[in-house]
Amino acid sequence: MKQKIFRVLFLLLLVCSMLAGCKKSVGTPEDNAVIEEDPEEEEEDTGYVFGYSCIDMENPYYDTLRRSLENTLGENEYQLISKNPGSDAQVQNEQLQEFIEMEVDAVFLCPVDWELVTPSLEALQTAGIPVINIDTQVKEESLTKAYVGSDNRNAGFVCGEDLKKRCPDGGKILLLESPSMNSINERITGFEQAIANAGFEVLDRADVNGEKEKAKETMKEFLNKYPEIDAVMCGNDRAAQGTLEAVRESARDGIRIYGVDGSPEVKQEIAKADSPMTATGAQSPIRIGKEAAEIGMAILDGENFETTTYEDTFLIDKGNVEMYGTDGWQ
Repeated sequence: MKQKIFRVLFLLLLVCSMLAGCKKSVGTPEDNAVIEEDPEEEEEDTGYVFGYSCIDMENPYYDTLRRSLENTLGENEYQLISKNPGSDAQVQNEQLQEFIEMEVDAVFLCPVDWELVTPSLEALQTAGIPVINIDTQVKEESLTKAYVGSDNRNAGFVCGEDLKKRCPDGGKILLLESPSMNSINERITGFEQAIANAGFEVLDRADVNGEKEKAKETMKEFLNKYPEIDAVMCGNDRAAQGTLEAVRESARDGIRIYGVDGSPEVKQEIAKADSPMTATGAQSPIRIGKEAAEIGMAILDGENFETTTYEDTFLIDKGNVEMYGTDGWQ
């Protein structure tokens, strides 16, 4: 009797263990289906992230350049992170270090100071982050992969050629420059080359850092100091705008003002018959941004690219300003 009970208990335990080892399906077939992950979802995101650091985003030129970069990169679903150093070289170096910490894939750089940025360029190279130098060249070009900018020497040269035509006997001039910016150095050099041996006297020159307010204050001082001024060559349109405000407030006549950029604001002034704003050596931040973006992508994709690209520059004056339009960049 006891043996029979033991055999029954043993059989019950065996059946229970077999049932426990079986998987019981509950619910619909859809509930129990094995979910396979999409291979495309498992792939690592290959979208590039670029950094952009210019001189000062308050300058519409650099904001237009930013938007051109964004538009071209956005067509390929790549991201652009922009930082504004506000014309402060130290701040720019700190922001470039932030790009390194963020592990961006590449950096578009227009240096506040073409020499003080060198340590950051070295750090970027050590981190394996390529630099596409735009608009204003750095001093140590070997630390960058490519340069994309305007023919800055020609931008200043065409202004000088125009002044010679307007003042065939020469005259007294001022130069508002920025020695820390190689692009402006080249513009001023081109201008001086054009007017060499043409009877012009440089009364004075000053570093206004390409800033509107600094140019305005400097020009006020020059207006008080020099009773005769025939023309002012400014390193960029922002400086030309500040110069224009100072001249207007002084009510001085007969002063011709030249800038470089071809900004909408300066073109609007050139279009006015009575404005002292005479001409600008025009460039295109839209074309520069597009070309730089394409080169940046080519570098990361391991494709061939141009290491140096100079976009054309040309003169916009009262005779052709309407052809280029005054409500946007060319």
